[in-house]
Amino acid sequence: MAQLPVVGLVSHTRKVQSLYKRVLRCLEAWYDQREIYRYQAVLMRKRFDDNKCISDIRISKKLLALGEEELFQKNHWAPRKFPEAPGGVAYLREVLPPDWVLDYWHPLEKAQYPEYFARRELRKKEFVEMWEKKYGRSTQLGHH
Repeated sequence: MAQLPVVGLVSHTRKVQSLYKRVLRCLEAWYDQREIYRYQAVLMRKRFDDNKCISDIRISKKLLALGEEELFQKNHWAPRKFPEAPGGVAYLREVLPPDWVLDYWHPLEKAQYPEYFARRELRKKEFVEMWEKKYGRSTQLGHH
């Protein structure tokens, strides 16, 4: 029997990993020179590694809360965002061309893909037949 996943339950390890990634993104926003960013990232990794062997969960949770607070205090005022990520400049800007654009291809362009266009013409013909069967033939030729 399959079990349903528990929604909203995140382990302490995943929280620490998420904090580490967000800290590195914050450092990346503050330091634009790669070598300075890398130096700061190594120092931050050392801070995380110093506390990885703590087995007391109360101390671990306290350190995690302090890390979240420090990240909040030192967060960059204009963090970097990837262009296609939510909040980025190109988010949801992918324009998908409509199908009728292929009808205006030059015959030499269509000749490069003969099997595809033969199948496409067959499907267009089947679609027109299905349309006429369902809705009837158009009465006016110049009507749009």
